[in-house]
Amino acid sequence: MWYPTKVTTAATTEPVTAEEAKRRLHITFDDDDADIDLMIKSARDHAEKYSNVRFASQTVEMKCDGFCDFVRLPEAPMSSVTSIAYIDTTGAPQTLPDTVYELRNDGFEVSIVTTYGQQWPAIQSGSRITVIAVVGYADAPPAVKQAILLFLGDAYENRENAELDDWTAFDALLCNFRRGA
Repeated sequence: MWYPTKVTTAATTEPVTAEEAKRRLHITFDDDDADIDLMIKSARDHAEKYSNVRFASQTVEMKCDGFCDFVRLPEAPMSSVTSIAYIDTTGAPQTLPDTVYELRNDGFEVSIVTTYGQQWPAIQSGSRITVIAVVGYADAPPAVKQAILLFLGDAYENRENAELDDWTAFDALLCNFRRGA
């Protein structure tokens, strides 16, 4: 069983730049830059929660009960595994050498498997395995960028709270990126 993921290093870039947003919004002045930056971060956050996919590269900490959980990781896409830590049967903290495992990315399905001839170590009963990994897109797909720009256009035009329709272009663009929890 996987426990809620914790972001340890937040995204340093966004899928859409302030310049792209301002061009889409037809803004030629700098007065609203702080609002636009906030809207971009909010739009990415909303898109990530809607899709259960990270659209900007960031480092996360994931915890699970056993190596059997590695058959399907809770985050995608994943570019690298930084470390895998566990408590051995004597109660000592251990870090798994990266020669024991490999990362497999198959679209939205991400897993960690043992390399040929290796096996998972025994862990202390009731302890957690901690995986630190870099997840998210280095460059978000065009449909995701378009969805974020649509979200920004609506957020900039309608700065007050408004009721949303059931299905929007935002939903249509992101529905193919949705990943089950």
